[in-house]
Amino acid sequence: MASIRELHTQLIKKERSAVEITQEAIERIQAIEPKLHSFLCVTAEQAVTQARNVDAKIAAGEEIGILAGIPIGIKDNMCTKGIPTTCASRILENFVPPYESTVTQKLADAGAVMVGKTNLDEFAMGGSTENSAFKLTGNPWDLSRVPGGSSGGSAAAVAAGECVVSLGSDTGGSIRQPASFCGVVGMKPTYGLVSRYGLVAFASSLDQIGPFARTVEDAAILLQAIAGHDPKDSTSLKVEIPDYTANLKPDFPKGKLKIGVIKETFGEGLDSQVEEAVKKAIEQLKELGAEIQEISCPRFRYGLPSYYIIAPSEASANLARYDGVKYGYRAPDADNLISMYSRTRAAGFGAEVKRRIMIGTYTLSAGYYDAYYLKAQKVRTLIKQDFEKAFEKVDVLVSPTAPTTAFKAGEKTADPLSMYLVDLMTIPVNLAGLPGLSVPCGFDNNGLPIGLQLISNVLREDQLFQVAYAYEQSTAWHLRTPQL
Repeated sequence: MASIRELHTQLIKKERSAVEITQEAIERIQAIEPKLHSFLCVTAEQAVTQARNVDAKIAAGEEIGILAGIPIGIKDNMCTKGIPTTCASRILENFVPPYESTVTQKLADAGAVMVGKTNLDEFAMGGSTENSAFKLTGNPWDLSRVPGGSSGGSAAAVAAGECVVSLGSDTGGSIRQPASFCGVVGMKPTYGLVSRYGLVAFASSLDQIGPFARTVEDAAILLQAIAGHDPKDSTSLKVEIPDYTANLKPDFPKGKLKIGVIKETFGEGLDSQVEEAVKKAIEQLKELGAEIQEISCPRFRYGLPSYYIIAPSEASANLARYDGVKYGYRAPDADNLISMYSRTRAAGFGAEVKRRIMIGTYTLSAGYYDAYYLKAQKVRTLIKQDFEKAFEKVDVLVSPTAPTTAFKAGEKTADPLSMYLVDLMTIPVNLAGLPGLSVPCGFDNNGLPIGLQLISNVLREDQLFQVAYAYEQSTAWHLRTPQL
């Protein structure tokens, strides 16, 4: 599928119509969904209606925005008025929101065409999209492997050409890790840059919505559309949004850009082919004019244990609302209120969600709060301080996005700890509230994509896009597509 800019040019020159582009995306979805299972809900009728509205504007001589008529997939944990929002959970199986999330409203206002809601790990808890209550999404490069998670459906849909771009949410790596596994670009913005209003909460101090795309420029265009202050979100930042596409150039001034390689992300546990590809990418950045130096973030390795105390604690509080009273599933034939609560949650939540609720409830309980939750928050501060010291020396940090390429479905489901380790590289970025981006940087011997993670200081998304674009344009990894 063509890029956003290419499709926009075709539309304004009247070489193609928005309806034609949309129908092409829907036909692609219909053709490969029986094998891929990226979508939980396909909104074909609404998509064609939205596309007709764009064509009507063009016919009337009205100016259209760059996203007008562009097919987009939305992770199914963002509220869409009148369209089911399930979070891939039985407990919300029949939930139809009465309101629209801020990000989807912004996209609708921009004329974007939503082709459907994508699959995810239940309530965004997981790293493989195997925790969905409804279906198992495959990896477009090898259907026997996982697409990553929790935004696996959004990543797979873009990689497979079912939509041009998509939205995911990232709590501990849930955009960047599946982007790495599926060979696409994935961006987790600065915490607070994109409104969380209408995003079903997992861990409120960590969750952030961001774009998936085939190219860096497309990711930059999509972030431009959804970023900005929202009075409906108390954590939303009041900042001016720059033009993220303004400095997308094939190189950068020699010696002016300093890139730090995070020492702690290499070594034991890192797949040798991933390490080789990432080191070659670093050499490529050096050839493009960047000054490379090794940087130590000594508390980086404590990100994983800290996260798996903080995130479940916040999830425990957020998911208490699913009790069978207000909305969603309610267990039948309960004898009393307590019985209804427990039976509703037992039947409605999957194993991983229950596991995290129990961990979080335990760490927040009297006698354990100080020993676990408070200590994890202190470590979080130290991790943030490590990043601050690093950015006194360099502009951008690099690491592998994930320690391995995509693993076989079912390979890690019996061992939650090994599944958690997949997010080892990405979690510290969320704990510090920083922006991070994954860009394809190679393939392993099995033909599976490898991702390079770029991290910048708060609100320096422009810098991430600049570095990622220069790297992307100097390689051909983004031109390869899976053959489904």
